[in-house]
Amino acid sequence: MRAGVGAGAGPVRAAATALAVLTALGLAACTSGPSLETRSAITASPGDSHDLAIGSAGFTESELLAQMYAALLNHAGYRTHLVTVGNRELYEPALEAGQIDVVPEYAATFADWLNAKIKGSKAAPVASPDLGTTMAALRRLAAARGLTALPPGRAVDQNAFAVSAAYARKHHLKTLSDLGRSRLPVRLAAGDECVQRPFCAPGLKKTYGINIAAIDPKGVGTTPAKQAVQNGQDQMVLTTSTDATLGQFGLVLLTDDKKLQNADYVLPVVNRSRAGSARAAAALNRLSKVLTTADLAYLNEQVDSWRRLPADVARNYLESKGLLPKG
Repeated sequence: MRAGVGAGAGPVRAAATALAVLTALGLAACTSGPSLETRSAITASPGDSHDLAIGSAGFTESELLAQMYAALLNHAGYRTHLVTVGNRELYEPALEAGQIDVVPEYAATFADWLNAKIKGSKAAPVASPDLGTTMAALRRLAAARGLTALPPGRAVDQNAFAVSAAYARKHHLKTLSDLGRSRLPVRLAAGDECVQRPFCAPGLKKTYGINIAAIDPKGVGTTPAKQAVQNGQDQMVLTTSTDATLGQFGLVLLTDDKKLQNADYVLPVVNRSRAGSARAAAALNRLSKVLTTADLAYLNEQVDSWRRLPADVARNYLESKGLLPKG
């Protein structure tokens, strides 16, 4: 069995870094701006540290992306190790502080998260369905925190809505616009926050005219939510565009043809003072140029359904695309 691609720096340093990250977060998470100690790093020249920590948010897709980033950076001559930090509220301060150097992120979500961090939870969103607009806002916000958002690729992981294949055939549905025109009452399996979120029930009604009759609070893309649509209890489920298990439940996605959802393209975000070099960017951009949404869904499926190790799935994909030598 192939060893994890992020093991190059050894377990002792990896554990020490993880401990340092978690210890520092108590202070970093309490501040809304850069500290005096880190402020100089924001205006420093792009760094090129040889030893890099790659962050993962702990769910399958994030771990797969982190594994691929680590493998590509290793191949480019860096030493890497992976640090799993459970959520954005924890890993983003560590990224600013240089305790994590690279993380996989989502353009629209991260732009709005940074904006809310700076301006408060009631700040108007800066992200939009337009990728150019979203990236301009993200780059500006990231730069102010000493971070660099690298170019997005083709892979997108955003909210998506699925119905049963039988239901789609019966009512001739391929897009969300089709569903709106049908005037069918729709019981939607989703998180309870869907009632208020602009990209969920309110957006479906406003943008597509979909008749949301009720929200069934079964969560986002959970097995019970998909089963409810499969057995006809609900007509549609909120999931994500890289959900790899829809086929197991006989479900198909409806196309977001009017672009209700924001531009949540996958991209690496790096600490500028440690991993902001052109060399590191070139290594990471090799993945962004080839990875598609369908690829990402298939990689997720291999881990979640086939029970393969993320490190193996990541390496095999990179080899299959000619980004790493085989063997």
